[in-house]
Amino acid sequence: MSTAAVSQVNASVGEPMRQKLAGFARTLRDNGFKVGLAETRDALAILASPAANSAASLRSALRGLFCATHSDWERFDHIFDAFWLGRHLRQARTLAGAPNLAAAPKRQLGEPTPSHGEAGLPDRTERRSDGEGDVAADGRGRREGASRAENLATVDLRHIVDPDEVGRTHALAARLARAMRARLVRREQVRRRGRRLDLRRTIHRNVSHGGTLLDLAWRRRKIKPLRLVLLLDASGSMSLYTAFFVRFLHGVVDAFREAEAFVFHTRLAHVSPSLRDRDVTRAVDKLALMAQGIGGGTRIGESLSTFNRWHARRVINSRTAVMIVSDGYDTGEPAQLGQEMRRLRRHCRRIIWLNPLIGWRDYSPSARGMRAALPYVDLFAPAHNLESLAALEPYLAKI
Repeated sequence: MSTAAVSQVNASVGEPMRQKLAGFARTLRDNGFKVGLAETRDALAILASPAANSAASLRSALRGLFCATHSDWERFDHIFDAFWLGRHLRQARTLAGAPNLAAAPKRQLGEPTPSHGEAGLPDRTERRSDGEGDVAADGRGRREGASRAENLATVDLRHIVDPDEVGRTHALAARLARAMRARLVRREQVRRRGRRLDLRRTIHRNVSHGGTLLDLAWRRRKIKPLRLVLLLDASGSMSLYTAFFVRFLHGVVDAFREAEAFVFHTRLAHVSPSLRDRDVTRAVDKLALMAQGIGGGTRIGESLSTFNRWHARRVINSRTAVMIVSDGYDTGEPAQLGQEMRRLRRHCRRIIWLNPLIGWRDYSPSARGMRAALPYVDLFAPAHNLESLAALEPYLAKI
């Protein structure tokens, strides 16, 4: 569709209906449908056509546009009736399993494709609606006897839509944060002098000496604990992951004595005080109130500027690892983001950027904001499931 045609369609469809369509596309994505910019644009043309004059014809037209699999076809009518007609509303809300974010339409992260093996399809696992559990993306079934927790650990968070599984995933996120803290605190480092002999490393060092213990390795606890500062992108494009990471933030702030948490979208909010509430539900409610506007656009550069100017000196020391969780889609100027990343890099020990999109098939950091930030990042890692978060522990232990 040409630019002129798009403008004509936009003019013929009112703003409330465009917002309604954006919300419907978001609901479909929350339920596993592969809906991208192209499909949303074509759906806008359908709303401007005579097909929108009746619910039956609109349902039929949108079903043909949005449904790419048999599972999509079976579920579409139920979701359509709930969203457009208000039927089965309670069931439709539990289908999404996503946080109740602002209604602003989020930017699409990748164009979907209808055939298997192309860009935009699920990365490593895909959810099946027939209740038979998780299946690997290459079609091979998972080994029998795998625990439910293990299954959830490897599933991309955007594919977990069952309310019970969403709840278990949030609980696992908090448990993972506590376990990481416990192991990092207990971990001892190798030193020339210490209070306990590291027998394994001592033997390894002295193999070249024929086994004679000439070079001893000692262990002692870290003198200074690691400090974590987490900045979570809570914009619309991250909405499929936000609820999970809020629980992870709560677990980190609760478990790590030296930790600070911030969320950002169009502005930055310091949320550590609210997350220190032991009641996770109450803590999340406080966070939602503090970060009003959550789910909107993203201004990473401006948010980092606020952080560097008003918070960095207070929360960062020589043992600080700054962890940014974001897809890197920035509506601001890339030059500002690069400048603020350079300022931040001068003050902290490590910058870790966790991007859920790295776990998507054929992803490349092509967004302008992401390219501007990468030169100042020490670790660029995925964060699309529990397994990828757990893999951070060995890296953090070496800091």
